[in-house]
Amino acid sequence: MEIFIKLSQFLLSLSLLIILHELGHFIPAKLFKTRVEKFYLFFDVKFSLLKKKIGETEYGIGWLPLGGYVKISGMIDESMDTEAMALPPQPWEFRSKPAWQRLIIMLGGVTVNFILAFLIYIGIAFAYGELYINNSDVKDGVWVVNPVFEKIGLKTGDKIIAVDGMKAGKFNDLNEKIMLGKTIDIERNGTIQKINLPVNFIDQLTKSDKMSIVELRLPFVVTGVEATSLNKAAIQPKDIIINFNGKPTAYADEVLAEVKNLKGKTVPAIVKRDEKEIPILLKVSDSAKMGIGYTFRLPVDNIEKLGLYKINRQTYGFFESIPVGLQKGVDRLVGYGKQLKVIFSPETGAYKSVGGFYAIFNIFPAFWSWEVFWNITALLSIMLGVMNLLPIPALDGGHVMFLLYEMISGKKPSDKFLERAQMVGFFLLIGLVLFANGNDIYKAIVGK
Repeated sequence: MEIFIKLSQFLLSLSLLIILHELGHFIPAKLFKTRVEKFYLFFDVKFSLLKKKIGETEYGIGWLPLGGYVKISGMIDESMDTEAMALPPQPWEFRSKPAWQRLIIMLGGVTVNFILAFLIYIGIAFAYGELYINNSDVKDGVWVVNPVFEKIGLKTGDKIIAVDGMKAGKFNDLNEKIMLGKTIDIERNGTIQKINLPVNFIDQLTKSDKMSIVELRLPFVVTGVEATSLNKAAIQPKDIIINFNGKPTAYADEVLAEVKNLKGKTVPAIVKRDEKEIPILLKVSDSAKMGIGYTFRLPVDNIEKLGLYKINRQTYGFFESIPVGLQKGVDRLVGYGKQLKVIFSPETGAYKSVGGFYAIFNIFPAFWSWEVFWNITALLSIMLGVMNLLPIPALDGGHVMFLLYEMISGKKPSDKFLERAQMVGFFLLIGLVLFANGNDIYKAIVGK
């Protein structure tokens, strides 16, 4: 059932983005009286699942869910229809239109992607508002769950003050800022220290078992007990360990630190169960384990109920949501641009973390949440827009590059040159797709 929910969200989001992107090409093509031969969701290699011709355009759904396309007459694209291009230009063809009209047609797809993302963020701000925790309210510091950051000197209990010299405002934004940052300013035992992030730390993150960097410090809330655990009879799911080995424990990391030093021992503990404090005995194995699962994250309602952190709720009226949504879109766009810069810098090793369709599929949660769905879809829309602007001949950005050259120089590249460039771009694009999806397969095999 969980896989079905994830798959449903993935396909719905992908379909929406593809249809609207291609519609961005289709509408200006029609406005400029350019013939559109096909409008397809997914690729119809050899055959299509559904198709219907309306007027001069065939609308359909292909069987290969790797994208979609509009086939515009007289345009050198992935169809490589060289026979049609060998014929004299016709007034309804793309190649017969003025350069400025062709430029608008080619920019239509990415324009729709960016507009869509901004509209979604405005809608999210209006419909859901914003929930966040101020970093200043995280009084006892962060929980470092990733060993990569322990190696560079970040410790549980450190208070993160700034990233790259910019004061940390909302705790919710910390992980993204740190991943794209170079330095972290922390407060430890009343002293301010600076931690330098290694150039290849994103590569190190991808090789670790946990991509998360820092978390809120939470109580030891039991999520389950292993069937082979010696503590099955003593403890239950939803129990909260509030005292361990005679010491009050406000946070799970305090319990875990104690366990490391108690191999093979039976330890007194107190758990909170149904608002009652119950003394129990817990056994620690010779390998310093108790066979008890605990949570790294809690729902907002539970965080509030336990009185752990102050949750700030910001709601927006319709007109208030517009600048908020626009700013969110700008932040996401700038953030993704920074990610691409890091990915295209070989010394960072970040290119190893690039994923394909399986990675995108895994972004979606195993539960249905419209708020999460629209947030992911907006981000994917920005990613699709930016990627399509890359100056690769098989992408919109490649066509735009040649059109700008034509408009500036007054010279139109020959059809033969464009055909060869399209072929080179196509193989380059296939290589990128194979690399990204190959990374998915490799990670699935090695388990990282």
